[in-house]
Amino acid sequence: MGRGKVVLKKIENPTSRQVTFAKRRNGLMKKAFELSVLCDAEIALVIFSPSGKTYQYASHEMDRTILRYRSEVGLPPSNGLSSRSTMEIWRTHMDELRRLISNMEAKLKNLAGEDLSNLGMKELKQLERQLRTGADRVRAKKRRIISEHIDMLKRKLRGLQEDNTLLQKRLHELQVANAGGNILDASDLAAFQRFLEDTGQQ
Repeated sequence: MGRGKVVLKKIENPTSRQVTFAKRRNGLMKKAFELSVLCDAEIALVIFSPSGKTYQYASHEMDRTILRYRSEVGLPPSNGLSSRSTMEIWRTHMDELRRLISNMEAKLKNLAGEDLSNLGMKELKQLERQLRTGADRVRAKKRRIISEHIDMLKRKLRGLQEDNTLLQKRLHELQVANAGGNILDASDLAAFQRFLEDTGQQ
């Protein structure tokens, strides 16, 4: 039998309220950690308990995240952050960005088959899987483009064949008319015939 739906209202029993707070707090902090790791999100979580205790989780430096938040929403820098600490926060942020760029450049070189000497067997196998997956995607894209090009050529061929059929029909009508009334001379018919043969070969 499943649990009943929890009514969202204040829990009156202090003991039950404290137990629920501890469980939900831990669950919330766990989810914040998972979100930061899985999605590379910058997260700062601050919880004040009913008794006044503070609990916090930050995927990066808490001060830096708070400063970033205040900047995003248009709030002035907090008075608690000195200009020096602000500079240190941004310097740390820049150092992290430099490390990220360096790591990305190293990965790009590895994908190009360069600087492989520092990679172990595990990293090499992972790189091989990535390259194989990328090659499969490139081949699939190539096959799709070729198939679309072939379909386009087939449609063009059908159009030319239809045009040729209409011209052949027109030639036959002109030949019949010419036989009855000498509308066209032999040289005109021969020229038209050559035109049809040329278009039929294209």
